[in-house]
Amino acid sequence: MLRQIKLVLPKLRYQSFRGQQHTWRLRSTSASERALQYQVGQKIHGFTVKEVVAVPDLFLTAVKLTHDQTGAQYLHAARDDSNNLFSVLFRTTPMDSTGVPHILEHTVLCGSKKYPCRDPFFKMLNRSLSTFMNAFTASDYTMYPFSTQNGKDFQNLLSVYLDAVFFPCLREQDFWQEGWRLENDKPTDLSSPLVFKGVVFNEMKGAFSDNESLYAQHLQNKLFPDHTYSVVSGGDPLVIPDLTWEQLKQFHATHYHPSNARFFTYGDLPLETHLKQIEEDALSKFERIDPNTEVPNQPHWVTPREDHVTCGPDALAPDPSKQNTLCVSYLLGDITDTFEGFTLNLLSSLMISGPNSPFYKALIEPQIGTAFSSVVGYDGSTKEASFSVGLQGMAEEDTERVKQIISQTIDDIIKDGFEEERIEALLHRIEIQMKHQSTNFGLSLASYIASLWNHNGDPVELLQISSYVAKFRQSIKENPNFLQDKVKHYFKENTHRLTLSMSPDETYVQKQAKAEEEKLQKKIQALSDTDRKEIYEKGLELLAVQSKTQDASCLPALKVSDIEPNIPITSFTILVHTGGVPVQLCEQPTNGLVYFRAMCSLNTLPEDLKRYVPLFCSVITKMGCGPLDYRQQAQQMELRTGGMSVSTQVIPDANELNTFEQGILLFSSCLEQNLSHMFHLWSDIFNSPRLEDKERLAVLVMMSAQELANGIAYSGHLYAMTRAGRDLTPAGHLQEMLAGMEQVRVMKRVAEMSDLSSVMRYLSRIKKHLLNPENMRCAINATPQAMSDATTRLETFMKDVDKTRKRHKLVRPDVVKVSFVRLNLCDSDLIFLYTESIRTVPFCHQDYSSLRRWCKNGRRSVLLLFLQVGLKDPNSVQTLSAFHKGVEWAKSGKFTQQDIDEAKLSVFSAVDSPTAPSDKGVARFVSGLTDEMKQNHRERLFAVNHQDLVSVAERYLGAGQSMYGMAILGPENNVIKKDPSWIIQSS
Repeated sequence: MLRQIKLVLPKLRYQSFRGQQHTWRLRSTSASERALQYQVGQKIHGFTVKEVVAVPDLFLTAVKLTHDQTGAQYLHAARDDSNNLFSVLFRTTPMDSTGVPHILEHTVLCGSKKYPCRDPFFKMLNRSLSTFMNAFTASDYTMYPFSTQNGKDFQNLLSVYLDAVFFPCLREQDFWQEGWRLENDKPTDLSSPLVFKGVVFNEMKGAFSDNESLYAQHLQNKLFPDHTYSVVSGGDPLVIPDLTWEQLKQFHATHYHPSNARFFTYGDLPLETHLKQIEEDALSKFERIDPNTEVPNQPHWVTPREDHVTCGPDALAPDPSKQNTLCVSYLLGDITDTFEGFTLNLLSSLMISGPNSPFYKALIEPQIGTAFSSVVGYDGSTKEASFSVGLQGMAEEDTERVKQIISQTIDDIIKDGFEEERIEALLHRIEIQMKHQSTNFGLSLASYIASLWNHNGDPVELLQISSYVAKFRQSIKENPNFLQDKVKHYFKENTHRLTLSMSPDETYVQKQAKAEEEKLQKKIQALSDTDRKEIYEKGLELLAVQSKTQDASCLPALKVSDIEPNIPITSFTILVHTGGVPVQLCEQPTNGLVYFRAMCSLNTLPEDLKRYVPLFCSVITKMGCGPLDYRQQAQQMELRTGGMSVSTQVIPDANELNTFEQGILLFSSCLEQNLSHMFHLWSDIFNSPRLEDKERLAVLVMMSAQELANGIAYSGHLYAMTRAGRDLTPAGHLQEMLAGMEQVRVMKRVAEMSDLSSVMRYLSRIKKHLLNPENMRCAINATPQAMSDATTRLETFMKDVDKTRKRHKLVRPDVVKVSFVRLNLCDSDLIFLYTESIRTVPFCHQDYSSLRRWCKNGRRSVLLLFLQVGLKDPNSVQTLSAFHKGVEWAKSGKFTQQDIDEAKLSVFSAVDSPTAPSDKGVARFVSGLTDEMKQNHRERLFAVNHQDLVSVAERYLGAGQSMYGMAILGPENNVIKKDPSWIIQSS
């Protein structure tokens, strides 16, 4: 995938404190300033301070420490951000494809010495106000991060995480459940056949069914053939059954040790508190060892290599006759050379990013393929970096042509170099990214430094972005051929390069199934009758444990009383432009950036054009405008803005399910000094977009269709959810058309057209209806100092686009009464995703809060569809039965006050997720949700009781009492064929 430097900043302001334990936040000095008081050599709770460095680029102070007893490394990033984060990273270097680090990641979260209940990780989701909880297995490390805004919650989660990773139970039953096992297909039937089961086993079968993931895995394995990168760290489904429980425990003993650990904390909570808890709860119980987990450099080849792999055909490919992929990948330098990595990352962007890049011109625009290969650009996730470039969606006969183009393009870059304006645009992008404030900066930072730190690089050095920019500028000044020399060294003269092709094989799926069956039979043939009986009995034991209600009383938990009773109020001003356009102004500490949004209504758009609105949104900022062709437009957008985008919006009404708003959302950002340039670009897009370039449109259509087809593997659950809800409300129907499987098929049909003239006419008609101030409202978030200039520039923009505009009468969307339910089967080669949606109530309804308790994770939408999702499940009917048992449990009222309180915590965790300055007031602007509405909803959430939950379960969740929709995303299911009752006809 395309990888570029991306550092974004969270909110820069003091947060209100929760409870007496947080009164330290009222101190006059900032967290960053307080951290500067630490001294090198200072001893703190078993740690020694090694380095204290101010990082003004990111408004933080970095404190590096080492644990004296074990050698564990520690980095603290002190910053005025209440969304505090913890992570612990272990270097995990498997030497086979059994998936041992991945299975271990799952298994350690199944119970520990202090918290022996099953799945404490998932149970903590309902016992905390965490803003993030997860774990990741990469090629050579495993990381366990969480974040929260509550100090007490931080300590609770830290206790659970430390005990999980350092003192897990690692029960054999947990290994069977999470890794792999032999079990009867029907666990209660001894005569049913034995099959492979296991969470990771099934998860990796899903990953290997995705062609993009499969190609990326092959590419890495073959580029680094001599050590840990030559194996599948996540696990190859055909190799996972070779892993034993004993091997899993041994891997934990050597890899999950403090001597092999790197701790990272971030935010405004005190460092001393973290160190004390980590020392007392975990590190004091270990002695130093030599884990011997280092990754050596890959021996460089003296001659380039080529290889070929196969995959399954893609039924949704834009052109079924063009499903080949070819990519050339180059081994670069060690990632611990931070400036070299910075330079190569920038060089990668110059080579492949955007329509002005040489590889885009050479590979994408001739329409040889549909898009860049799934792996493209700079990759610094391994000890030595790599760069890859190629095409997907190409014909097999174009293989040699693509190889020649890649080689020739490298020669051209060495000869011609890069335009100075393109380099400045790229450096401007870095400046924007450094100034932009996000709500998950701690997590972004942990991920950004992970690979380098994992291989003993200096993570603090990596954060000195401005110094790298200055050194980069100086290098180019001293040597005008600086970048060309890098291209010559790393690409032209590099003999360690791999050319990997991939083609579809009609029998691929059958071959994989046959190989799995042979593996299974080999295992079965080695079993005695006693073994079979033992497997059956263990299957029953696991089923019993999984079905048993677990006692989670040992786990720490917040109380509902720890939740703030009131939401913070967002101040804003509403102006009305002289042309009647409402403008919302929200003054925020945006760090010198201005954020502009505009909502344009779809109300006047004819129905036959609506299915093409997503395409319009994807191309309108990429076709050129005014005097600028699409290359010049892209250059100006990079030089003057932080990006300009347009997206579809379907917004259900907060009070009425059958009413909704339909529109498109324009979004852009820029530095304050570039306001006039940004609005001038929007003026040209409104007044004179260049929609007549058929060749450019063809390129964008093909790329869009390929992106949608590829996205199903990653977002299948969202497609299934959208499909299941399409017939429940008018908004759901439109959402399926604009963002569901229906839109995937529309784009596939468009991509197959030999002549796009009719589509171009559709886009021109859409533009006349949508880019119209008569149907528009705007919003600006900026600093108080910049707001006056922003409103003046917006006024000028409005006058520019309002001169020759026709007036359209605003109409309310038709209200459609829905009176049927339907089962929707979607054809796809994916494994199964099952979804059920139930029509309930809108946001402001008194029952919404009670129903949201059942949803637990809630939805940002003001329309509540009760959703149940079964992922990667080939047993759809069984899943349906299990879901309905859950509904019966809800209606029975067999839940405790503790269950209710935990559900409230889970809901408030989502409700109280932090909001960046750029997004303050956006919910009101886009969805009409006022602070008063949200506060009323909050008070109803607090008030939800046992009777409320039973009542809404009976009214809305019972079969026959509500309209509901179901969807399965996956190939046709034999189980469904045998059960006609599954097919529900529309009435």
